[in-house]
Amino acid sequence: MTTAIVDYGMGNLRSVAKAIEHVAPRETVQVTADPRQIAAADRVVVPGQGAMPSCMRELEARGLREAVLQAARSRPFLGICIGLQMLFDWSEEGGARGLGIFRGAVRRFADPLFDPASRVRLRIPHMGWNETRQCASHWLWRGIPDGAWFYYVHSYYADESEPALRAGTADHGLTFTSAVARDNLFAVQFHPEKSQSAGLQLLRNFLRWRP
Repeated sequence: MTTAIVDYGMGNLRSVAKAIEHVAPRETVQVTADPRQIAAADRVVVPGQGAMPSCMRELEARGLREAVLQAARSRPFLGICIGLQMLFDWSEEGGARGLGIFRGAVRRFADPLFDPASRVRLRIPHMGWNETRQCASHWLWRGIPDGAWFYYVHSYYADESEPALRAGTADHGLTFTSAVARDNLFAVQFHPEKSQSAGLQLLRNFLRWRP
């Protein structure tokens, strides 16, 4: 089995590749910007860090938009961080247009942002470990306790217009969507490759998933 990690110049690609190789040493992992390799892969991972406008611009410039869209239609697909945000219609970050696979927008956390209970001011970007609640049963949550902690680094969050998409939530001044799922698609706002045992279990589950 081959897993393609889409390289459009805007992600923590080597860390993702190493995490997948760790949980599945017999898996063939390709970090690739070649649309042909992406089309031939059994599974596709789209990570991403940085600004949404730059990510979408690089995806287009490298000729990878259609390859990602085709993968999202046909094979097990995992989006990470910006790889989740780009699945939506648009982002408040520079007014960037997303892939439009899911209806909804990507919003910026309000600044200033306060904890609703303590009224302590919260930092933007949201950075660090956060409890993550599972909204629905899903193969990728197998073996991961509800409320497990994952590592986040982001200033924007998905505001989906289809509540059935929501697979996980977390809190940072408000409750935001931390995972979405539909058919062969699963995407997370957090970084499983940085999330120790829970993150490695999620990646292990992805490699065993047969949607």
